[in-house]
Amino acid sequence: MNALKDFFWFCSGASPELLKRCPTESNKYLGIGATVLFTGIFAALAGGYALYTVFDNWIPATIFGLIWGGMIFNLDRYIVSSMKKEGSVWKEIKMAIPRIILSVLLAFVISKPLELKMFEREINGELVLMEQALFKQQEDTIKARFTPGILLRNQEIEQLKSEVLQKENKRDELRILAQQEADGTGGSKRRNLGPIYRVKKQDADRLEQELFKLKSKNDSLIATKQQDIEMLQSAYSQEISNLQREKYDGLAARIDALGNLTEKSLPIYWANLFIILLFVAVETAPVFVKLIGSRGPYDELLYTHEHGFEMYRVEQTTKTSHDTATRLIRHTTVASATSYEDEDIRSLETTDHRY
Repeated sequence: MNALKDFFWFCSGASPELLKRCPTESNKYLGIGATVLFTGIFAALAGGYALYTVFDNWIPATIFGLIWGGMIFNLDRYIVSSMKKEGSVWKEIKMAIPRIILSVLLAFVISKPLELKMFEREINGELVLMEQALFKQQEDTIKARFTPGILLRNQEIEQLKSEVLQKENKRDELRILAQQEADGTGGSKRRNLGPIYRVKKQDADRLEQELFKLKSKNDSLIATKQQDIEMLQSAYSQEISNLQREKYDGLAARIDALGNLTEKSLPIYWANLFIILLFVAVETAPVFVKLIGSRGPYDELLYTHEHGFEMYRVEQTTKTSHDTATRLIRHTTVASATSYEDEDIRSLETTDHRY
Protein backbone atom coordinates (compact mmCIF):
# COMPACT_ATOMS: atom_id res chain seq x y z
CA MET A 1 0.00 0.00 0.00
CA ASN A 2 2.86 2.37 0.72
CA ALA A 3 4.29 1.74 -2.75
CA LEU A 4 0.84 2.37 -4.29
CA LYS A 5 0.49 5.55 -2.25
CA ASP A 6 3.91 6.76 -3.38
CA PHE A 7 2.97 5.99 -6.99
CA PHE A 8 -0.23 8.05 -6.76
CA TRP A 9 1.75 10.89 -5.18
CA PHE A 10 4.14 10.66 -8.13
CA CYS A 11 1.15 10.82 -10.51
CA SER A 12 -0.08 13.98 -8.79
CA GLY A 13 3.29 15.67 -9.38
CA ALA A 14 3.75 16.32 -5.65
CA SER A 15 6.95 15.85 -3.67
CA PRO A 16 6.76 12.66 -1.54
CA GLU A 17 9.31 14.05 0.97
CA LEU A 18 7.11 17.08 1.65
CA LEU A 19 3.85 15.08 1.68
CA LYS A 20 5.22 12.70 4.31
CA ARG A 21 5.48 15.74 6.57
CA CYS A 22 1.82 16.63 5.86
CA PRO A 23 -0.42 13.64 6.72
CA THR A 24 -3.61 15.69 6.28
CA GLU A 25 -2.75 16.41 2.64
CA SER A 26 -2.15 12.76 1.73
CA ASN A 27 -5.71 11.85 0.65
CA LYS A 28 -6.12 14.95 -1.50
CA TYR A 29 -3.02 14.21 -3.55
CA LEU A 30 -3.90 10.50 -3.67
CA GLY A 31 -7.19 11.46 -5.37
CA ILE A 32 -5.47 13.89 -7.74
CA GLY A 33 -2.86 11.30 -8.68
CA ALA A 34 -5.51 8.61 -9.29
CA THR A 35 -7.48 10.99 -11.53
CA VAL A 36 -4.37 11.82 -13.56
CA LEU A 37 -3.52 8.11 -13.86
CA PHE A 38 -6.98 7.06 -15.05
CA THR A 39 -7.06 9.96 -17.50
CA GLY A 40 -3.84 8.60 -18.99
CA ILE A 41 -5.37 5.11 -19.15
CA PHE A 42 -8.46 6.44 -20.94
CA ALA A 43 -6.19 8.33 -23.34
CA ALA A 44 -4.24 5.14 -24.08
CA LEU A 45 -7.45 3.22 -24.81
CA ALA A 46 -8.80 6.04 -26.98
CA GLY A 47 -5.56 6.44 -28.94
CA GLY A 48 -5.21 2.69 -29.45
CA TYR A 49 -8.77 2.31 -30.70
CA ALA A 50 -8.42 5.32 -32.99
CA LEU A 51 -5.30 3.87 -34.63
CA TYR A 52 -6.87 0.40 -34.83
CA THR A 53 -9.67 1.84 -36.97
CA VAL A 54 -7.00 3.23 -39.32
CA PHE A 55 -4.58 0.29 -39.69
CA ASP A 56 -6.80 -2.59 -38.51
CA ASN A 57 -3.79 -4.04 -36.69
CA TRP A 58 -3.54 -4.33 -32.92
CA ILE A 59 0.29 -4.20 -32.74
CA PRO A 60 0.82 -0.58 -33.95
CA ALA A 61 -2.45 0.37 -32.25
CA THR A 62 -1.14 -0.90 -28.89
CA ILE A 63 2.23 0.80 -29.29
CA PHE A 64 0.67 4.11 -30.29
CA GLY A 65 -1.92 3.84 -27.53
CA LEU A 66 0.77 3.41 -24.87
CA ILE A 67 2.78 6.32 -26.26
CA TRP A 68 -0.31 8.53 -26.49
CA GLY A 69 -1.45 7.59 -22.98
CA GLY A 70 2.00 8.29 -21.57
CA MET A 71 2.12 11.69 -23.25
CA ILE A 72 -1.33 12.68 -21.94
CA PHE A 73 -0.42 11.37 -18.47
CA ASN A 74 2.78 13.41 -18.42
CA LEU A 75 0.97 16.52 -19.70
CA ASP A 76 -1.79 16.20 -17.08
CA ARG A 77 0.81 15.65 -14.38
CA TYR A 78 2.61 18.82 -15.45
CA ILE A 79 -0.65 20.81 -15.51
CA VAL A 80 -1.54 19.73 -11.96
CA SER A 81 1.95 20.11 -10.51
CA SER A 82 2.35 23.60 -11.98
CA MET A 83 -0.77 24.83 -10.12
CA LYS A 84 0.37 26.48 -6.89
CA LYS A 85 -1.50 28.27 -4.14
CA GLU A 86 -0.20 31.82 -4.12
CA GLY A 87 -2.68 33.28 -1.62
CA SER A 88 -4.19 35.62 -4.24
CA VAL A 89 -7.49 34.46 -5.78
CA TRP A 90 -7.18 36.49 -8.98
CA LYS A 91 -3.59 35.45 -9.51
CA GLU A 92 -4.55 31.79 -9.11
CA ILE A 93 -7.48 32.20 -11.52
CA LYS A 94 -5.23 33.80 -14.15
CA MET A 95 -2.78 30.95 -13.68
CA ALA A 96 -5.59 28.35 -13.96
CA ILE A 97 -7.31 29.69 -17.10
CA PRO A 98 -4.75 28.43 -19.70
CA ARG A 99 -4.51 25.11 -17.86
CA ILE A 100 -8.29 24.71 -17.87
CA ILE A 101 -8.43 25.49 -21.60
CA LEU A 102 -5.72 22.92 -22.27
CA SER A 103 -7.54 20.36 -20.11
CA VAL A 104 -10.79 20.91 -22.04
CA LEU A 105 -9.00 20.41 -25.35
CA LEU A 106 -7.45 17.20 -24.05
CA ALA A 107 -10.88 16.02 -22.88
CA PHE A 108 -12.31 16.48 -26.39
CA VAL A 109 -9.37 14.61 -27.93
CA ILE A 110 -9.63 11.73 -25.46
CA SER A 111 -13.43 11.42 -25.52
CA LYS A 112 -13.93 11.24 -29.30
CA PRO A 113 -12.49 7.73 -29.94
CA LEU A 114 -14.29 6.40 -26.86
CA GLU A 115 -17.56 7.90 -28.12
CA LEU A 116 -17.01 6.06 -31.39
CA LYS A 117 -16.63 2.80 -29.46
CA MET A 118 -19.69 3.42 -27.29
CA PHE A 119 -21.93 4.10 -30.31
CA GLU A 120 -20.25 1.45 -32.47
CA ARG A 121 -23.44 -0.45 -33.40
CA GLU A 122 -25.34 2.68 -34.38
CA ILE A 123 -22.32 3.94 -36.32
CA ASN A 124 -22.00 0.64 -38.21
CA GLY A 125 -25.61 0.95 -39.38
CA GLU A 126 -25.10 4.54 -40.44
CA LEU A 127 -21.89 3.59 -42.28
CA VAL A 128 -23.86 1.13 -44.44
CA LEU A 129 -26.22 3.92 -45.51
CA MET A 130 -23.32 6.31 -46.11
CA GLU A 131 -21.47 3.63 -48.12
CA GLN A 132 -24.50 3.06 -50.34
CA ALA A 133 -24.95 6.80 -50.81
CA LEU A 134 -21.25 7.15 -51.71
CA PHE A 135 -21.41 4.35 -54.27
CA LYS A 136 -24.62 5.84 -55.71
CA GLN A 137 -22.89 9.21 -56.02
CA GLN A 138 -19.92 7.63 -57.80
CA GLU A 139 -22.22 5.78 -60.21
CA ASP A 140 -24.22 8.95 -60.86
CA THR A 141 -21.02 10.83 -61.61
CA ILE A 142 -19.96 8.22 -64.17
CA LYS A 143 -23.46 8.00 -65.59
CA ALA A 144 -23.59 11.77 -66.04
CA ARG A 145 -20.58 11.52 -68.37
CA PHE A 146 -22.12 8.88 -70.67
CA THR A 147 -25.85 9.66 -70.53
CA PRO A 148 -25.78 12.83 -72.71
CA GLY A 149 -23.97 10.98 -75.54
CA ILE A 150 -26.39 8.04 -75.39
CA LEU A 151 -29.45 10.32 -75.30
CA LEU A 152 -28.14 12.37 -78.22
CA ARG A 153 -27.64 9.30 -80.39
CA ASN A 154 -31.06 7.92 -79.45
CA GLN A 155 -32.61 11.24 -80.47
CA GLU A 156 -30.74 11.13 -83.78
CA ILE A 157 -31.92 7.56 -84.37
CA GLU A 158 -35.52 8.57 -83.67
CA GLN A 159 -35.16 11.49 -86.06
CA LEU A 160 -33.84 9.20 -88.80
CA LYS A 161 -36.67 6.76 -88.23
CA SER A 162 -39.12 9.64 -88.27
CA GLU A 163 -37.82 10.75 -91.69
CA VAL A 164 -38.35 7.23 -93.06
CA LEU A 165 -41.80 7.02 -91.51
CA GLN A 166 -42.83 10.35 -93.01
CA LYS A 167 -41.59 9.23 -96.43
CA GLU A 168 -43.50 5.93 -96.08
CA ASN A 169 -46.68 7.77 -95.14
CA LYS A 170 -46.29 10.05 -98.16
CA ARG A 171 -45.72 7.05 -100.44
CA ASP A 172 -48.76 5.23 -99.06
CA GLU A 173 -50.82 8.36 -99.56
CA LEU A 174 -49.81 8.59 -103.24
CA ARG A 175 -50.50 4.89 -103.73
CA ILE A 176 -53.99 5.33 -102.32
CA LEU A 177 -54.62 8.29 -104.64
CA ALA A 178 -53.48 6.27 -107.64
CA GLN A 179 -55.65 3.31 -106.59
CA GLN A 180 -58.68 5.54 -106.10
CA GLU A 181 -58.11 7.04 -109.55
CA ALA A 182 -57.95 3.55 -111.00
CA ASP A 183 -61.16 2.22 -109.40
CA GLY A 184 -63.09 5.51 -109.70
CA THR A 185 -63.53 6.09 -105.98
CA GLY A 186 -61.48 9.28 -106.03
CA GLY A 187 -59.81 11.86 -108.26
CA SER A 188 -61.75 12.19 -111.54
CA LYS A 189 -64.36 9.62 -110.36
CA ARG A 190 -63.86 7.66 -113.59
CA ARG A 191 -62.83 4.04 -113.45
CA ASN A 192 -59.95 3.71 -115.86
CA LEU A 193 -56.19 3.49 -116.11
CA GLY A 194 -55.82 6.71 -118.04
CA PRO A 195 -53.11 9.36 -118.00
CA ILE A 196 -54.15 10.78 -114.59
CA TYR A 197 -53.71 7.38 -113.02
CA ARG A 198 -50.33 6.93 -114.70
CA VAL A 199 -49.14 10.32 -113.41
CA LYS A 200 -50.18 9.46 -109.88
CA LYS A 201 -48.66 6.01 -110.22
CA GLN A 202 -45.37 7.54 -111.37
CA ASP A 203 -45.37 9.89 -108.35
CA ALA A 204 -45.93 6.93 -106.07
CA ASP A 205 -43.17 4.92 -107.79
CA ARG A 206 -40.77 7.89 -107.63
CA LEU A 207 -41.45 8.29 -103.91
CA GLU A 208 -40.92 4.54 -103.50
CA GLN A 209 -37.44 4.89 -104.98
CA GLU A 210 -36.69 7.89 -102.79
CA LEU A 211 -37.92 5.93 -99.82
CA PHE A 212 -35.63 3.02 -100.70
CA LYS A 213 -32.59 5.29 -100.93
CA LEU A 214 -33.53 7.17 -97.73
CA LYS A 215 -34.12 3.95 -95.87
CA SER A 216 -30.79 2.49 -96.99
CA LYS A 217 -28.94 5.62 -95.95
CA ASN A 218 -30.78 6.00 -92.62
CA ASP A 219 -30.45 2.31 -91.78
CA SER A 220 -26.69 2.62 -92.20
CA LEU A 221 -26.61 5.73 -89.99
CA ILE A 222 -28.85 4.07 -87.42
CA ALA A 223 -26.58 1.02 -87.31
CA THR A 224 -23.53 3.27 -86.79
CA LYS A 225 -25.23 5.21 -83.99
CA GLN A 226 -26.40 2.00 -82.35
CA GLN A 227 -22.79 0.79 -82.37
CA ASP A 228 -21.78 4.08 -80.73
CA ILE A 229 -24.46 3.55 -78.08
CA GLU A 230 -23.22 0.01 -77.43
CA MET A 231 -19.65 1.26 -77.10
CA LEU A 232 -20.73 3.98 -74.64
CA GLN A 233 -22.77 1.49 -72.62
CA SER A 234 -19.84 -0.93 -72.59
CA ALA A 235 -17.46 1.82 -71.40
CA TYR A 236 -20.00 2.84 -68.76
CA SER A 237 -20.33 -0.75 -67.52
CA GLN A 238 -16.53 -1.12 -67.48
CA GLU A 239 -16.03 1.99 -65.34
CA ILE A 240 -18.80 0.90 -62.98
CA SER A 241 -17.14 -2.49 -62.56
CA ASN A 242 -13.75 -0.81 -61.98
CA LEU A 243 -15.06 1.20 -59.05
CA GLN A 244 -13.29 0.20 -55.86
CA ARG A 245 -15.94 -1.15 -53.51
CA GLU A 246 -13.77 -0.86 -50.40
CA LYS A 247 -15.47 -0.86 -47.05
CA TYR A 248 -16.29 2.64 -45.86
CA ASP A 249 -14.94 2.25 -42.33
CA GLY A 250 -12.15 4.73 -41.61
CA LEU A 251 -11.74 6.99 -38.59
CA ALA A 252 -12.97 10.07 -40.45
CA ALA A 253 -15.94 8.09 -41.79
CA ARG A 254 -16.91 7.01 -38.27
CA ILE A 255 -16.66 10.57 -36.96
CA ASP A 256 -18.82 11.70 -39.88
CA ALA A 257 -21.32 8.93 -39.14
CA LEU A 258 -21.49 9.95 -35.49
CA GLY A 259 -22.15 13.52 -36.58
CA ASN A 260 -25.01 12.33 -38.80
CA LEU A 261 -26.47 10.30 -35.94
CA THR A 262 -26.42 13.28 -33.56
CA GLU A 263 -28.23 15.35 -36.20
CA LYS A 264 -30.88 12.69 -36.80
CA SER A 265 -31.46 11.53 -33.22
CA LEU A 266 -31.95 13.86 -30.26
CA PRO A 267 -31.28 11.13 -27.61
CA ILE A 268 -27.96 10.27 -29.26
CA TYR A 269 -27.11 13.98 -29.39
CA TRP A 270 -27.68 14.40 -25.64
CA ALA A 271 -25.91 11.14 -24.80
CA ASN A 272 -22.89 12.21 -26.87
CA LEU A 273 -22.89 15.64 -25.23
CA PHE A 274 -22.97 14.21 -21.70
CA ILE A 275 -20.10 11.84 -22.49
CA ILE A 276 -18.02 14.80 -23.64
CA LEU A 277 -18.96 16.79 -20.52
CA LEU A 278 -18.05 13.79 -18.35
CA PHE A 279 -14.55 13.65 -19.79
CA VAL A 280 -14.23 17.43 -19.50
CA ALA A 281 -15.17 17.17 -15.82
CA VAL A 282 -12.69 14.34 -15.21
CA GLU A 283 -9.89 16.13 -17.06
CA THR A 284 -10.42 19.49 -15.34
CA ALA A 285 -11.16 18.06 -11.87
CA PRO A 286 -7.52 18.11 -10.62
CA VAL A 287 -7.10 21.72 -11.73
CA PHE A 288 -10.30 22.81 -10.01
CA VAL A 289 -9.35 20.87 -6.85
CA LYS A 290 -6.09 22.79 -6.70
CA LEU A 291 -7.89 26.04 -7.55
CA ILE A 292 -10.79 25.94 -5.07
CA GLY A 293 -8.86 24.20 -2.30
CA SER A 294 -7.49 26.20 0.60
CA ARG A 295 -3.79 26.74 1.18
CA GLY A 296 -2.66 23.71 3.15
CA PRO A 297 0.46 22.54 4.96
CA TYR A 298 1.95 21.09 1.79
CA ASP A 299 1.61 24.44 0.02
CA GLU A 300 3.30 26.16 2.96
CA LEU A 301 6.20 23.69 2.98
CA LEU A 302 6.53 23.96 -0.80
CA TYR A 303 6.52 27.74 -0.59
CA THR A 304 9.15 27.64 2.17
CA HIS A 305 11.32 25.29 0.15
CA GLU A 306 11.08 27.35 -3.02
CA HIS A 307 11.48 30.61 -1.11
CA GLY A 308 14.63 29.23 0.54
CA PHE A 309 16.01 28.33 -2.87
CA GLU A 310 15.12 31.79 -4.19
CA MET A 311 16.87 33.45 -1.23
CA TYR A 312 19.90 31.23 -1.79
CA ARG A 313 19.93 32.26 -5.43
CA VAL A 314 19.70 35.93 -4.49
CA GLU A 315 22.47 35.47 -1.90
CA GLN A 316 24.76 33.76 -4.37
CA THR A 317 24.03 36.38 -7.02
CA THR A 318 24.71 39.20 -4.58
CA LYS A 319 27.92 37.56 -3.37
CA THR A 320 29.11 37.03 -6.93
CA SER A 321 28.33 40.66 -7.79
CA HIS A 322 30.16 41.87 -4.68
CA ASP A 323 33.23 39.71 -5.42
CA THR A 324 33.28 40.92 -9.00
CA ALA A 325 33.04 44.57 -7.92
CA THR A 326 35.86 44.05 -5.37
CA ARG A 327 38.12 42.49 -8.00
CA LEU A 328 37.40 45.34 -10.40
CA ILE A 329 38.30 47.95 -7.75
CA ARG A 330 41.53 46.07 -6.91
CA HIS A 331 42.52 45.86 -10.57
CA THR A 332 41.72 49.54 -11.05
CA THR A 333 43.88 50.52 -8.04
CA VAL A 334 46.84 48.42 -9.21
CA ALA A 335 46.55 49.86 -12.70
CA SER A 336 46.51 53.43 -11.33
CA ALA A 337 49.57 52.83 -9.12
CA THR A 338 51.46 51.33 -12.03
CA SER A 339 50.58 54.36 -14.14
CA TYR A 340 51.90 56.77 -11.46
CA GLU A 341 55.19 54.84 -11.13
CA ASP A 342 55.71 54.95 -14.89
CA GLU A 343 55.18 58.70 -14.90
CA ASP A 344 57.77 59.21 -12.05
CA ILE A 345 60.36 57.10 -13.87
CA ARG A 346 59.89 59.05 -17.09
CA SER A 347 60.20 62.34 -15.13
CA LEU A 348 63.54 61.24 -13.54
CA GLU A 349 64.92 60.12 -16.86
CA THR A 350 64.11 63.52 -18.37
CA THR A 351 65.89 65.37 -15.46
CA ASP A 352 69.02 63.26 -15.77
CA HIS A 353 69.17 63.90 -19.48
CA ARG A 354 69.09 67.65 -18.92
CA TYR A 355 72.00 67.54 -16.48
